[in-house]
Amino acid sequence: MNCEVCQLKELEVEHFEIREVLRCILHTVMFHRALGLVRPKDIDLELFDITYVQCGDVELEKKIDEKIEQFICWVEKHPNKKSQICLSFYEVKNNKAIWFSNKVERLFWEQWYINLNVAQHQRATSSKSYHSKIVDSGESSSEDRSAQRIAKEVSLREVLFQIIKFVNEKKDHIPPIPSREGISFPYEITIPRHYVRDGYDQEDASNWPSNHA
Repeated sequence: MNCEVCQLKELEVEHFEIREVLRCILHTVMFHRALGLVRPKDIDLELFDITYVQCGDVELEKKIDEKIEQFICWVEKHPNKKSQICLSFYEVKNNKAIWFSNKVERLFWEQWYINLNVAQHQRATSSKSYHSKIVDSGESSSEDRSAQRIAKEVSLREVLFQIIKFVNEKKDHIPPIPSREGISFPYEITIPRHYVRDGYDQEDASNWPSNHA
């Protein structure tokens, strides 16, 4: 099976921006790969002047938030590392090669890699506004912070346009709609794990889905 892979543009974010940025990107992809009837819900970002659309499914929102929290925990344990989260869509196939086996095989047909470079800065959490999230060190003027916010907003918009361009151009690999309930194709969201080998911290590649291409 042909597995299409989309490597999204790397975004430079600060710790307090991770949650909103990942929600925006993950929900945008899920909305464009939704099945059947959805209840579109416009969401305005608090940190950037951007609106995106969710499918309006409570269970999907819960699953995405759970994975984002796991990702944030990973980032906190591995500061100053470039980070990646993968959203994969797959088909479920029963393995009929062995008659006594009930093994289910996942055939991945599309993967989205979200790349973040998380800056480590001291932050405040009492207010929702962008400027109050950053503790003023005396080095950055309000103009500098405003320029940084605008640059990040432009980069996030570019990622959203990259998603739209991909879903409009890449259609031949999409499998038939599965006979299952739910608003989306089967999917999984994976985050990196690290292990220690020979005294060095390394990424556990076994945590990432294989393409089965």
